[in-house]
Amino acid sequence: MADAQVFEETFQITSLNNEKYDRVTRIYGSSSDNSIAMQLDINHELFPVSVGDNVNMVLARTLNLDGTKGDDKGWRDLSKGEPTLADMFDYVCFGKNYRFEDNEGQSCKFYASFGGLLLFIEGPYKKLSSLRIENVYMLLKK
Repeated sequence: MADAQVFEETFQITSLNNEKYDRVTRIYGSSSDNSIAMQLDINHELFPVSVGDNVNMVLARTLNLDGTKGDDKGWRDLSKGEPTLADMFDYVCFGKNYRFEDNEGQSCKFYASFGGLLLFIEGPYKKLSSLRIENVYMLLKK
């Protein structure tokens, strides 16, 4: 059985930009050790954040706690009965990795889209190399 989580980090929100769209805010943050930078579009009505907030982000292959895929079920079917990884978080999205850049094993850039809401993460290869996945669940909580 594989581990469901491929990435986990706590980011401190350093700035916000909500000027372009009505319900979407682009948040900017850095990890607690300042080695990873993050930009993320969120629906601020569903998950309001402020500058200075700490947000825990998990990226996972599946919502099943045991790490199994469960390809025969949709993500909404998972919420009927058995506990999932999503039960522990406030904001959950499903998306696709559309670009992964590796700078010769030194640093990485990860790009994902969650129905048009974009995520960009940049940091050391050691911390981001596990993000070479196609489909990804993003889970957030304060």
